[in-house]
Amino acid sequence: MTTSSHTDDAPSSPHELQRKLSNRHLQLIAIGGAIGTGLFMGSGKTISLAGPSILIIYMIIGAMFFFLMRALGEILLSNLHYKSFIDMAHDLIGPGAGYYIGWSYWLGWILVGIADLAAIINYLNFWLPDGVAFTPMGQALISAGCVLLVLGINLLTVKLFGEIEFWFALIKILAILGLILIGGYMVFSHFQAPSGSVASFSNVWSYGGMFPKGGTGFLAGFQIALFAFVGVELIGTMAAETKDPEKNLPKAVNAIPTRIILFYVLALFIVMSVTPWTEIPADQSPFVSLFMHAGIGGAAIIMNLVVLSSVMSSMNSGVFSTSRMLFGLAKEGQAPEKLAELSKRAVPAKGLLFSCGFIMAGAALQYFVPNTVEAFTLASSLCVILFISIWSIIMVCYIRYRKLRPELHAKSNFKMPGGVWMSYIVLVFLAFTLVILSLEPDTLKALIISPLWAIILAVTYQFMYKPRMRKRSHQQD
Repeated sequence: MTTSSHTDDAPSSPHELQRKLSNRHLQLIAIGGAIGTGLFMGSGKTISLAGPSILIIYMIIGAMFFFLMRALGEILLSNLHYKSFIDMAHDLIGPGAGYYIGWSYWLGWILVGIADLAAIINYLNFWLPDGVAFTPMGQALISAGCVLLVLGINLLTVKLFGEIEFWFALIKILAILGLILIGGYMVFSHFQAPSGSVASFSNVWSYGGMFPKGGTGFLAGFQIALFAFVGVELIGTMAAETKDPEKNLPKAVNAIPTRIILFYVLALFIVMSVTPWTEIPADQSPFVSLFMHAGIGGAAIIMNLVVLSSVMSSMNSGVFSTSRMLFGLAKEGQAPEKLAELSKRAVPAKGLLFSCGFIMAGAALQYFVPNTVEAFTLASSLCVILFISIWSIIMVCYIRYRKLRPELHAKSNFKMPGGVWMSYIVLVFLAFTLVILSLEPDTLKALIISPLWAIILAVTYQFMYKPRMRKRSHQQD
């Protein structure tokens, strides 16, 4: 197995990313990536579409993502010179795949940032009197302030980023564990809400069964549910900044099933036990509405602060990962060379400014789509389509890796269960999710316009990247 070019303690090149993220950081960031805006905000709409079958949806998606992450983990550990999956795709499929996955991952996280801004406005409306809402100008100013805060955090050291994300993730974990414990107590004490409903596990299946919206509702629930899993692959962008990756990456990946069961399935099972799913608003976080429904205003306020911190965490992670993608693209000549420059703190500052500028421009959505749930759905739908293509390329990379590097697979201590045939099953599942996106009018719009991105990348690859590579080749000769 190829070893890393840097040891943990040796001084790194000033032109390279440095291994400053510890196991503690990586584990919590991996958990934080699995608990994002899609769970806290998107699950309200998913429950309205699918009812209690959302629990089955999360288990299916979670199982597929476990295999996807095992495939990604095996490839990254087979060659520690891979800084992220840009290098992986470039090496195993070709420069075109690296170009596509890098820029698509960048745009995907820009869309996550825009969706997060819509979610922040939605959560802040909780503090306003009934019938009062932020003006479009107010929404834009709040969005700009959030982006500047995240930019400031990321311009400092990567270790500080890891520390802040550690605490963001810890807040989310403790909040969900608290919700599970409080909700469980309410169920066992037969708590009666002001609306008259009594907390009981039977609430989950007593309002039309597990599939109250039928097969159509079950399928429709996959779209927003998939958005909840965006970020699970985040540790794949941190390979170049993780201490002792051979030990720490497997730990983070293997814990994914436990996290899905605890933070998605069990948490939402408790939510729907306390609050019948028919009474959960589609445009609110069910984690906040649970306490509002129960008449516990103080706990609802605390949970609202938690989901706000979760959104900021999501945006923070997104800005971090996009800047690293831009750094990798620029190092390969697939993005402007300036984006490969590091600051004195070994941070890709120009990439951070570039990404934050585009997220800031996304704040303009608050003018054109003042309905925050509509804006969230539009941005998240486009984002999911991009990430489906990225996840698919990761699986194709694994199939190519098995064909081209059989000796590395034989030596691997972290082999993907099921191997190549499981890779094809995950690819079929991802293709199935694209078909599902065509069933809903709002996601169908996103699906129809998404090929424009592929066309833009194809044109820029042919007329910008290829000539640059030819020029580089002539200079080397």
